[in-house]
Order: sequence, then C-alpha cells, then structure tokens
Amino acid sequence: MIAEKNKVVSFHYTLKNVNGDEMESTREREPMSYLHGANNIIKGLEKAIEGCEAGAVFVVTLEAEDAYGTRNEKNVQRISKKHLKGIKKIVPGEVLNLQTREGPVQVTVIKVGRFNVDVDGNHPLAGQQLTFDVEITAIRDSTPEEKEHRHVHGPGGHHH
Repeated sequence: MIAEKNKVVSFHYTLKNVNGDEMESTREREPMSYLHGANNIIKGLEKAIEGCEAGAVFVVTLEAEDAYGTRNEKNVQRISKKHLKGIKKIVPGEVLNLQTREGPVQVTVIKVGRFNVDVDGNHPLAGQQLTFDVEITAIRDSTPEEKEHRHVHGPGGHHH
C-alpha cells in the first residue's frame, strides 16, 4: 500500500532547523497519523510522502514556502488590552487564541505595554528552512467517517 489520497499514513519524524538543531521529534512517543490529501500536514512534507510505502525512511529539506510559509510582517500587530478581556496576566512569548471576524487565530505575544499588546500571528516556524527525518510506520485505508471528517480518528489522530 502506498501513501495516496484518502490513505491514513502514520510516521515518525525528527524536525531540525537550518543549523541542524533538533526542534521536535515523535521518536519517543506514538507516531503521528494523518489523512493523506486532506491538507492535515504541511504541503511540502505531504508531497515528499506521496507514493511512499510503509517502512520508507528519508530526509527532506523544505524551504519556508513549502513548510510554514514566509513571514508576513502584516501579521505583527498592536492590539488594545481592552480586546483581551478575561486574560489575567499576559507575558511575552505566551501564545494566545484570539477570536477575530475571520475566526480563531493563534498569536504569540511579543511585547506587553500598559494599554496595548504587540502580537505576531505568523507561525513560529514561518520563514525557516526545515529538515524532516521521516520513517513511515504504517499506511491503511481510511474509514468513511475519517474521509467525511477529513482527518484521522484514534491513536495518532483526532479524538472526538
């Protein structure tokens, strides 16, 4: 069985930055699982996995555009603290989930002032070249429910 649209792919990975520093890994826990072709993982990694079989091991380096995208300075904004009601203490580096007119947005606090907070809506890894060391551990057919919901259910996936 190969990784193709609507297959559930399980894999281990180790993520390294351009300096070769390890940023995260699944090696000491359950493999990650996703529904192939449903945009559940970054596009460059999904493209690299396309057509692979269980047991495949490879390393792929992705430019920012194929990973978490390029940084967009328009995503760095100053917002009034009055819009952050219910949040007790805000500190730089903290990740906040904000409701906007376009839906929920995750931002990282850059600076906290008396009346305003500067936040960055870019993904923390945006603008970075990333290297993934991948081992595909399993591939299976997806269930009708997984196809309908466009994500994996159960171990390594989403739980309702």
